[in-house]
Amino acid sequence: ADEITKHAGDPLLSGSFVISGSCIAQLTQVGSESFASKLTLEAKRSKRRTKAGMMRSLTTLIGVIGVVIIPMAALLIYRQHGNLGMSLTDSIVSTAAAILGMIPDGLYLLVSVALAVSVIRLSKKRTLVRELKSIETLARTDVICVDKTGTITENKMEVTGVRPIPGNEEFSPEKATMHLTDFASAMAPDNNTMEAIKECFSGSSRNAAKAVIPFSSKNKYSGAVFENGEGYLLGAPEFILNDRYENYAQFFGKLSAKGSRVLLFARCDKADGEFNSSEVYPLYAVLLANKIRKRAKETFEYFTAQGVEIKVISGDNPITASSAAGEAGIPNSDRYIDASALDTYDKVYDAVNKYTVFGRVTPEQKKTLVTALKNAGHTVAMTGDGVNDVLALKEADCSIAMASGSDVASQVSQLVLLNSDFSAMPAVVAEGRRVINNIERSAALFLVKNIFSFFLAWITIIGTLAYPVTPAQLSLINALTIGIPSFILALEPNTNIVRGKFLRNVLYRAAPAGITDILVIFGTMLFSVAFSIPQEETSTIAALLIAVVGFVMLYRVCLPFNRIRKVLFSAMLVLFIAGLAFAAPLFSMERLSFGGTLVFIVFALLVYPINHAITRAFAEVPRKIKRIMRITAVKIKKSKLLS
Repeated sequence: ADEITKHAGDPLLSGSFVISGSCIAQLTQVGSESFASKLTLEAKRSKRRTKAGMMRSLTTLIGVIGVVIIPMAALLIYRQHGNLGMSLTDSIVSTAAAILGMIPDGLYLLVSVALAVSVIRLSKKRTLVRELKSIETLARTDVICVDKTGTITENKMEVTGVRPIPGNEEFSPEKATMHLTDFASAMAPDNNTMEAIKECFSGSSRNAAKAVIPFSSKNKYSGAVFENGEGYLLGAPEFILNDRYENYAQFFGKLSAKGSRVLLFARCDKADGEFNSSEVYPLYAVLLANKIRKRAKETFEYFTAQGVEIKVISGDNPITASSAAGEAGIPNSDRYIDASALDTYDKVYDAVNKYTVFGRVTPEQKKTLVTALKNAGHTVAMTGDGVNDVLALKEADCSIAMASGSDVASQVSQLVLLNSDFSAMPAVVAEGRRVINNIERSAALFLVKNIFSFFLAWITIIGTLAYPVTPAQLSLINALTIGIPSFILALEPNTNIVRGKFLRNVLYRAAPAGITDILVIFGTMLFSVAFSIPQEETSTIAALLIAVVGFVMLYRVCLPFNRIRKVLFSAMLVLFIAGLAFAAPLFSMERLSFGGTLVFIVFALLVYPINHAITRAFAEVPRKIKRIMRITAVKIKKSKLLS
């Protein structure tokens, strides 16, 4: 990441990028022999690719289940075959039902399909997704760092005027045009600023340049030395004048306050890359401007309403950046600071909590600012379009590049806005939220089955009872209360703010229904033993009760009902009744006796009250925990004050 000056004949490693000037290089090692390829191959061997939060949580869950079910399956077979006297075939079938119930079959597929559909939808909105995890990360983002140029303003700049520096008595428009034309002809159009200057001062040059200092985002200036011995610098006044800037601060401040980007054009007798600021003679202030993007204000208002904080990180003068941010409607845009004063990490960490606009930021400082925001507990997205943004883009949780900018910025970013328009971001965020929220809701349907299957298996092992359901029975219930509804619900619109951890949220939603299943099925098993109800009927009653709980859970997940959810819920219910009426033997459903029917009706009527009570209890627990934590914090604070 360091800036290394290269000279003719020096080796250049693949993966390097030019931050200042240009070069012509001869390739000596290509393909697998190149430095970048060797690093990539080594990284693949030594480091696994990081999965998104959802996929990582699901992988962990399945890994735990995979380890647990092996000894559990052996214990179930032993208990049912050895202790209960069931045939080996029946023991294996019963155990298979328990194991299948514990595996969230289809959930991995659901997540993959939902993310893939999001990628397709985003591509239609001219957004390229390089990493699937970025969709989830962006949905959870609470701070977005943006540059002024290209994000708040349009990428194209234009020169709006030239002003004499106070004390420059020799100023004339003709002389200023002549100097700037000579300078522009010597420089390469390698950034938007120089393109604008070359476009404005496009006349023929009188002097040829014998040496050029390309613009560097570290030094914030460029320079040229001409054959007549004259040398000139163009760049940020603070960096060219150094300690002498205070003498002109009021002059430049007035120009910047009007929203202009102000550059200093100065004569320098030693413009060879190393110069003394006392030997710089300021001549003109060159004013440039970017138009605020048409939908910038609307876009930033959306993020503000969604609770996402905006930080402006720019290489421009902080007053200029603050003025543009205020015009774009960014809250607290009057809180700005010159990043050149942030010379320690502690100062940076304090500043990210106090200020909204950061000006005169170097590439290394951009990365440090992103790091400080992450260390403060934020999920940070970074937008950029230039080489000077690369370090920060790689550091951010989610990196977003403008396609019209540097190729390097696009290559290191997870999302690329092909239209280079930041106003597309609300649609991208909305798509991420749709995926995460819908998958969390649908995943809860899967985990209900996993929760009750896991605990029910242990109850049957400890109590030496027959596992009550079969794989055939579960197949009908799983399809109509989990499989089909989850895929339809996962593709619905949903722009709610994403909160909390994925797995914790899913388990919290699924637990009430899972506990309800355990209670009513365990009660059914006890009734069956007490009243000598045959095992086949007990199995059918248990399956029907699982279906009842499944439909109660589906009902809760569908709230609030809209047209699609009404049709979905009704269709699944009708299909289940039709399956029982016309294909009961296929799904191992036995006709119930009078006693079995009564047991089913009693427990079926208890399902909703039990589920409602448990759901309310789960809702109260976080509130009580927060209250206890708040009271504890107050007591600790009081004890500290007393001590």
